[in-house]
Amino acid sequence: MTALLRYQAALLVGSHRWLPPVILYAAFLAIGIQSGGPILDAFGYAAVGVLPVTVWLTRICVANEPPAARSCTAAAAGPGRVHLASVLTAAGAALLLGLLGTALVVLLSDPHSAKGRVAVPVLPATGAGLCAVLACLLTGLAIGALCTWPVLRVPGWGVPAGLLGSLLLLVLGGSPANAAMTGLVTGSLHGTITVPWLPAAAAALLAAAATAAACALAPRRS
Repeated sequence: MTALLRYQAALLVGSHRWLPPVILYAAFLAIGIQSGGPILDAFGYAAVGVLPVTVWLTRICVANEPPAARSCTAAAAGPGRVHLASVLTAAGAALLLGLLGTALVVLLSDPHSAKGRVAVPVLPATGAGLCAVLACLLTGLAIGALCTWPVLRVPGWGVPAGLLGSLLLLVLGGSPANAAMTGLVTGSLHGTITVPWLPAAAAALLAAAATAAACALAPRRS
């Protein structure tokens, strides 16, 4: 699996298809992360941006290998393992972006509540922000795994399905991503920190189930 991950990472870096989602996330942060803004609000904003970027990166990584090369790789390592490696590569790239976004929030934001009256400890707030990033990342990974091959066999359906899934899971109250973001924004009003452990755990279950289903389908549709 380590060799497959290195191979998929090299494909992603060499293809330069990672540039558009990275630019999108950078622009998203530049618009929404203001110097001196409340730190918990900023963490929630930065985490939300990870979700659609993860969906995009997952689609890129799954489709990055030419069909002939993928057939050879699948014959050598198994279609399911190859598919898992591509999804994990997308997760690693998205995690790197999420970490950079978290670092930017720490550097620019004001460690106080939304009204500036209550001091917010930076380290616990950073832990909550990272947990929210993880919840959004794993939610995006689940959407990405379900909105691309081999689950969706018609390529044209993947983009609208991914966009719709991202939007719904950002705004629906029962979504792990929405719960993680809402917890940070609500906590910012009073300067209280709530680490979104449950949303992150729920997102992990969703991502695991979606990825397992996609990997199980890969040998049948290769």
